[in-house]
Amino acid sequence: MPLQAPAPADPVLELLLSRLRLHDTVTTPYYLQLQRQIQALIDGGELRPGHGLPSERVLAQALNLSRTTIKRCYDALRDAQAVASSQGRGGTVVKAAPRVSPAMQRLKGFTEEMRELGLAPSTRVLERAVVQDRMAASIFGRPSNAEFLKLIRVRLADEAPMSREVAWYDLAVAPALAAWDGDGSAYAYLREHCGIELAWADQSVEAVLSSPEEGEVFGFSQPGPCLLLKRRSHSAQNTLVEYVEGTFRGDAYIYRLKLRS
Repeated sequence: MPLQAPAPADPVLELLLSRLRLHDTVTTPYYLQLQRQIQALIDGGELRPGHGLPSERVLAQALNLSRTTIKRCYDALRDAQAVASSQGRGGTVVKAAPRVSPAMQRLKGFTEEMRELGLAPSTRVLERAVVQDRMAASIFGRPSNAEFLKLIRVRLADEAPMSREVAWYDLAVAPALAAWDGDGSAYAYLREHCGIELAWADQSVEAVLSSPEEGEVFGFSQPGPCLLLKRRSHSAQNTLVEYVEGTFRGDAYIYRLKLRS
């Protein structure tokens, strides 16, 4: 459908009008076409964090659409955590994941780490199951029929997805974990319900590209740089309790290390 040229010059509005294409020949409603195309501009870096989107009235007039259509588009983008309402100046701005710079100095979980940084942690459980897993059994040094709690979770800070993690817990060591729903801090649950305080861990960090599953969680339109952390966490009795592989989005993390001579 034809677009009306706007009167005032606005770089973001000009970008939208040069990129957005609405089609009458498909059954997809206009608001959803707009949402997908604006999301692609965000994922591709053409719309960057902090960019202000045109008001509903201005964009509706420029696209010759109803204001209700633009509102539904913006609401869908908010639901997808792609944009947020600006507290300072009003309007809608492209949202960025929080930039965090945790120090790798002691063993702590995601929940504690985010709270130390002044962010609100939350969890979305994608999969939870008690399993028999040959790979996990090999890592933990258990027989092949040993049972483990397997969790796949998205960890969020201030509602922005920061990591996707796959974790295994040895139920022979912490049987009470079988009743845990996977929400919140595993370390706190181990301490409060299993009487286990994790004392130390082996951890590796490597650069990777996001998988399709991780890209979907982070809202990437194509594979993006991430950090893969693999951690084996032990109790004070040197018993392996947890093995976790966590993929952290590369646009949000800078890890700090203090080195001494």
